[in-house]
Amino acid sequence: MEKILIVEDDPIIQKLIEYRLNALGYRVCGKADTGESAIFSAMDLKPDVILMDIQLKGTVDGVDAAKIIRKSLSTRIIFLTAFTDNAVLQRIKEVHPNGFIEKPFNDTDLRVALTLAHTNPDSSPYGSSLIPAAQ
Repeated sequence: MEKILIVEDDPIIQKLIEYRLNALGYRVCGKADTGESAIFSAMDLKPDVILMDIQLKGTVDGVDAAKIIRKSLSTRIIFLTAFTDNAVLQRIKEVHPNGFIEKPFNDTDLRVALTLAHTNPDSSPYGSSLIPAAQ
């Protein structure tokens, strides 16, 4: 069973994600609510997948945390966010995520993103051509 780290600063959404993941048969190995705690949790827990919100409390956002984590771990990263403007998408693209879920989301969104990330863990199923260039 895959270990998943949830990085989300809204405690209600964090609990909802955990509930949905458990219902889908996944194991949540940890939770973090800041970019800094996400980095430490990832290094300590070595999850198979990180569900990473972009807008987080603290000085390190989800994209910057993912960049730091990717330097040390080959953990698959799926971004989970309500922010999809071109500037954010360009920053996400630099990380080469293994998935992207737009809030609000449902169980199917989670299941599909996790399935795709599991299918090809070494590369992003979202080629850079799927994220439009900034205008």
